[in-house]
This record gives sequence, C-alpha cells and structure tokens, in this order.
Amino acid sequence: MSDIDLYTEGAPIRDEKAPEGPINERWDERRFSAKLVNPANRRKLSVIIVGTGLAGASAAATLGEAGYQVSSFCYQDSPRRAHSIAAQGGINAAKNYRNDGDSIHRLFYDTVKGGDFRSRESNVYRLAQTSVEIIDQCVAQGVPFAREYGGLLDNRSFGGVQVSRTFYARGQTGQQLLIGAYQAQERQIAAGTVKMYTRHEMLELVIVDGKARGIIARDMVTGEIETHFADAVVLATGGYGNVFFLSTNAMGSNVTAAWRAHRKGAYFANPCYTQIHPTCIPVSGDYQSKLTLMSESLRNDGRIWVPKQGGDDRDPRQIPEDERDYYLERIYPSFGNLVPRDIASRAAKNVCDEGRGVGPGGLGVYLDFADAIERMGRDAVEAKYGNLFDMYQRITGENPYEVPMRIYPAVHYTMGGLWVDYDLQSTIPGLFVTGEANFSDHGANRLGASALMQGLADGYFVLPNTINDYLAAGPFEKVDESHPEAAAAKEQVTSRIDKLLSINGSRTVDSFHKELGHIMWDYCGMERNEEGLRKAIGLIRELRAEFWRDVKVLGANEEFNQALEKANRVADFLELGELMCIDALHRRESCGGHFRAESQTEDGEALRHDDEFAYVAAWEFGGTDSKPVLHKEALEYEYVEMKQRSYK
Repeated sequence: MSDIDLYTEGAPIRDEKAPEGPINERWDERRFSAKLVNPANRRKLSVIIVGTGLAGASAAATLGEAGYQVSSFCYQDSPRRAHSIAAQGGINAAKNYRNDGDSIHRLFYDTVKGGDFRSRESNVYRLAQTSVEIIDQCVAQGVPFAREYGGLLDNRSFGGVQVSRTFYARGQTGQQLLIGAYQAQERQIAAGTVKMYTRHEMLELVIVDGKARGIIARDMVTGEIETHFADAVVLATGGYGNVFFLSTNAMGSNVTAAWRAHRKGAYFANPCYTQIHPTCIPVSGDYQSKLTLMSESLRNDGRIWVPKQGGDDRDPRQIPEDERDYYLERIYPSFGNLVPRDIASRAAKNVCDEGRGVGPGGLGVYLDFADAIERMGRDAVEAKYGNLFDMYQRITGENPYEVPMRIYPAVHYTMGGLWVDYDLQSTIPGLFVTGEANFSDHGANRLGASALMQGLADGYFVLPNTINDYLAAGPFEKVDESHPEAAAAKEQVTSRIDKLLSINGSRTVDSFHKELGHIMWDYCGMERNEEGLRKAIGLIRELRAEFWRDVKVLGANEEFNQALEKANRVADFLELGELMCIDALHRRESCGGHFRAESQTEDGEALRHDDEFAYVAAWEFGGTDSKPVLHKEALEYEYVEMKQRSYK
C-alpha cells in the first residue's frame, strides 16, 4: 500500500480573510473592514448554533444579545451538561497580575512554540489579545475566580511557560465558566432571541445553493427527524478524542456534526494532532468505559517521579529520596514538572517502557505532594486542590494527602478539526466553526488552560465580529422542507438509520468502538511509525466493513434509543480513524502531539522537518469509495523564529 493508493494531492489552500500589516493591528483591521449589520436588520437574520459548551453558549448569548434570532442545539438534557464543565485547572490570559514578565506577545510566543510551530501567527496573536477581555467579561458575570491576599485575581502556572497567567476557581474552572456562559444564554432564552433545543442531535448539514442553510436533527426522546433552517450555521461541537474509546472526554462526545459537514465539503485539518494529557488516573480494568483527568494544575506543586530501579514495588513512602528519579526535573531543569503536555506524556511513557512504571501493569508514575504539604501545610494544599484530591480518593480508594497519586497519559484534546479561515468560516460558505471543533489556534500541541480561552474568545469576541461580514448579504432566500436539497439531506439521515436498524448482526456497537479504540491507541497514539499506521489503516477498513455487515442495533428509531445514537457516532469514528492514520502517515516528521518514531533527535525529542511539512494539512472528502484529497496551507512566520523546541 503506497501513499498514492491512500490519498491524492489537490491545489494549495490559502486563508483569504487573514489581514496583513503589523501583527498587533491585524484583528483591529479585520473588525474595521468587516461589513456590519444594523440592529434592525439583525432581527431578520437567523443563526443555528450546534453545541452549548463554552464556545457554543457564549456565541448564542452574544449573538442573541446582538439581536439575531438564534436556535441552539445540544444532545444533553441541559446546556449545563456540556463537556466544558469537566475542565479543571484554569484559563490563560495575559493580564500580568503577577508582574513576572508576561505580556500579550509572550502568550502569543508561548502558544506558537507550545504548538511546535504548526499554528497560524495571526490567529494565535488574536487569541492572546482577546484573552485579557475574557477575564473581565467573566468577572462581570460573577465567575468566582480565586483571589490572592490583596484581593486581586490569583494566578498559577501551567505547562510550557515560565510565568503565572492561569486564572482558576479551585479545580472547577470549566464548571464556573460554563455556568457564567449558561446564565448569559438563559437570559437570551428568556428574552426570546435564543430558542433552545435540548436532547437533539445533529445528523446532517443542509446545503442550499452551495451555502450552509440548516441542519437535520434527531429528537433523541421521540426519534423524530427534524429539519431546521437558518441564514448561517455554527458548529461548536467539541473534539473527537472518543475515537480512541478510552479518553478523558464525556461519553457522549463525538465527531458526527463535524464529520457530516466534512462529507458535505468542509475540509478537515490536521486530524492526526491528538493531545495526550500526562496526568490521568491510570486504566484500572478491561471493562472501563472512560478515563478521569487530574488537572494539570497539580503539576504546580506536585513532583513527578518513579523508582530508579525497575521492579521496585515498595510502598512509595518507603523509597528514600536517593532511590527516586524525578525525571522531568532531571531532564528539563528549566521547566521541570511544568514542561508541555506532549513532552511530559512521552517522558512518562519512556520510563514505563524502561520497566520503572508503578501500579498495576507498571503503567503509572507518581505525582507526589509530600513536599508541598510540608512547605505549605495541608490546609493550603486543600484550599487549592481539595476537590481534585477528593475525586482521586473516591475513584482509587487511596488518600493522596498520605500516598502519592498514580497518573499515566491519556487521550484528552484534539488540535485538529474543521478548517476555518480567519473569520472562523469553513470551506462551506455560511458554516462557521468555533472552539475545539476547529483547528485554528493550537498547532500540534495545546498548552494547558488554553482550551477555555479559545472557546470563550471564539464565542464572545471573534465570531460575533466576523459572522456579520457574511450575514450582511442577507437575509437570504427562504427555504423549507420542500426544497430538493433539504429533502435529500433528510432522506440521507433516514436511510442511514434504517440501514443501521436493519443489519441485525451479532456484535454490539460498543464492541466495535472498543476494537477501534485499541487500534487507534496502539498505532496512532503516543508514538506512531509507518509500519504501524499502514497496518492500522487496513485493520480499520476491515472493521468498518464488518460493522456495516454485523452490527446489532436493538430497538426502533421512534423511541429513546441509545444504541442507535452510539451506532451513528461509531460509524463516523470508523471513517475518521482512517483519515487520522492517513494524515499521521503522510506527515513524516514529529511535532507536538504527533510523534513519529522515525523522526527524533539523538536524545529522543521530537524532530520537525520545516522544509517539508510547515503547512496545515486540510483534507477534502473524496467520496465514500474514493481517496481523500490533501490541500496544503503554507505556514509563514514573521514574528517568531522557527526552531527546534527546547525546555531544558
């Protein structure tokens, strides 16, 4: 199987909306040059927003406040159950409250470097600029950020940086920020500008005359297939980490909305860029269905180590200091335990591969708070991390105040997503994509505490200032369910559901999902190589054929049917998984979360090849039986020097 058998290369792609000029003036220039919609005309325009996490809820609240007629969709029973609520550690912003040398430019630089020089300069600088506004917005909403003794908002450090810029609310930052966005959205629901559709899942995108004009959604309670129309569609549907089956994502997190858009013409960018989070509670058994994250903020005060000798199964408290290897502090003295996530994850894998891992199966390292408790006192540690410690103890039965936590890397975030331009518009006119569902800001690796920052930046500040430029051409011609393209989209959904229900095979949906997850983790996980990726592509193709031949989906469509919901999602994961492996195979370099064993330095660090791969890989759907098409967007750096990362 050669590369030419797997994909074809198409014409290069370029972000036509990206402004030029001094980088600190580009966002102001774009806001000024974008067309506006006057308040009276906004009331005549409609927007569908799919997803109610931080990106979706903040966008709905802001666009509703502006006067647009917004329809908001989520598959949960309440917007408050969106997966953003699970984020723990904090949100970055270049406020420089600590007076420790931070600035907008430093946040920009750290983010580009942390992403291993595979993100756009213009987008990242805008993110850093907007970060300072987010904190003010959230404080005004009543988000209870931690404060230091003088009353100012407190900050802590996160991986990949040497300043303290992360604002936090204990270990509940995502929950508190989501409540703020949720309350703002609920205000607009009460005002009548936002209409909320809970327990609805988007299963298809409606395109009319080349523009995104609506969605096909399934009422998850009754099974009714509904068509909803608008002048523009926004996807804020999160990431696709559940393609690995075991991940830190909520069980319902899926790729279906984005993948349906991809099949309709939206390019999918950098799908192989998956983030492995270094501080997850290790897998405990074959019947586990998800993994639990321990916040990266714990690396501020916890020290990571393993025994120097393999096979040392003593109680960690009985292992003397001179027989411990604080390997991150040893290898990366400048950053220590606060190296970026991709580096910390690979380092943990390496020591476990050497036979020095701890816990069942040797897949774990210690995260030890003994020094912090001695230095700060237990009460101070409990004030900063108490809920995280409680969660760890409930899950493992071990008291982390007395015994070191055991952690191991796990799939967490996806840097890849639908390709968007500077306006957050996909390759389908009228389809905008925000938050983790797009690829735009994090390159090959996301720095900790930047997901919440991007979600709220996109929803509160970026999208409301760019979608105007598109909507200014409206209102567009009215369409209804009788339109041939709308009817065809609905038929695609119903026929797919009928097919899934009619197979009546012998294997459960979960068994296929779990097998796919094993393939992805083994061959497209923390480390990839050519032989493994080629094998994975063949295995996924065989598994997908078996799925459509032998899956068993019980029940009917016209009822609450979680097996059917899962089947729809896993069918898309089976297609996405193959594209992820093709993308990882074609990128013969290591960068950030994409580590090719064939491309590493003498001391095992990621080795990029900027002369060959300094581009965004934007994939066009080639058809059900055809090869995907690769479009390259060249990455050019004017304000940051591209060089091999070093955190030593």
